[in-house]
Amino acid sequence: MVDPLTPYKGRGAPVSPANRFEKFSLERDEEWTEDDPLPRTQFLKDRSRSIIATNDSPDLGFDASINPYRGCEHGCIYCYARPTHEYLGFSAGLDFETKIMVKEKAPELLRAALMSPKWKPRILVSSGVTDCYQPVERRLQLTRRCLQVLSEFRNPVGIITKNHLVTRDIDILSELARYNAAHVTVSVTSLRHELARDLEPRTSMPKARLDAIRALSSAGISVGVNIAPVIPGLNDHEIPAILEACREAGARTAGYVLLRLPYAVAPLFEKWLEAHHPGSKEKILHRIRDVRGGRLYDSRWSVRQKGEGFYAEQLINLFKVSRRKAGYETSPPALSTSSFRRPDGPQLRLFDDSPA
Repeated sequence: MVDPLTPYKGRGAPVSPANRFEKFSLERDEEWTEDDPLPRTQFLKDRSRSIIATNDSPDLGFDASINPYRGCEHGCIYCYARPTHEYLGFSAGLDFETKIMVKEKAPELLRAALMSPKWKPRILVSSGVTDCYQPVERRLQLTRRCLQVLSEFRNPVGIITKNHLVTRDIDILSELARYNAAHVTVSVTSLRHELARDLEPRTSMPKARLDAIRALSSAGISVGVNIAPVIPGLNDHEIPAILEACREAGARTAGYVLLRLPYAVAPLFEKWLEAHHPGSKEKILHRIRDVRGGRLYDSRWSVRQKGEGFYAEQLINLFKVSRRKAGYETSPPALSTSSFRRPDGPQLRLFDDSPA
């Protein structure tokens, strides 16, 4: 029989928990047969009619973002975005990483939005929810084509990713950087290959992320690191080493985000601990509750990113001391909108990849 706690190879979630909005669900349990097929990724058309999302969260450093994909094949077990898939009728578990919604018209929608006189130039962040450089991007190139549009308009962009694939687009990002209009944040969770593989099964491994930071920095592109998430009792002790390694690779700025476990993410993470770290499970959960007021998650603004209490203060101090020692800049880069333009006449195609 198949152990319901055993993750599928290359997947983060071992199960598809019930959708909180649905009455019925199908779950993998102890009665599943041994020939249980490996779940394959499905790419589904997302017919969204707009591409720019806005927010008023005090926890974020931006108020507008673009996301070419919904769901993420990276399969990070801790991903706070997993519950967003429930709004689509899917599960926050395996569905989130195997049923990927693709916004095929993202570049065209973006161009139309920027051409509109209603658009006031401001920083657009890509990967505010799911990673814009997840594996399928290598084939579909929606993120690249969106970057081409942003370069055409010289609209500043901030990218958040944990995939080395971002280096493919150094040509476009370098062009934007000439106008102080590009910044890339690389998420690094651990420098340990084994831990990263278990936590984030389909992402680039730590060495590749350091290589990405090095390549971006060498190309003159502003780059930072985000230790995300910091998991008390599991990777928090790596904060100094991660900051040192990333600074040496060329990162200029640094931040961190405490583990967030909203809705179905909490039980998924507990099952992951049972499968991968059974001996440390209770210690880790105790530490998480210690910074979350006795709960596994606290959704309050400002508190949800850093936690509170004595141990949370220790993490803040450890990060600040380590950041200062490594020589990071303390303020994020101030990207500029001063070079924004709307093209006249035939649309510009500075980075047209199509064959002549």
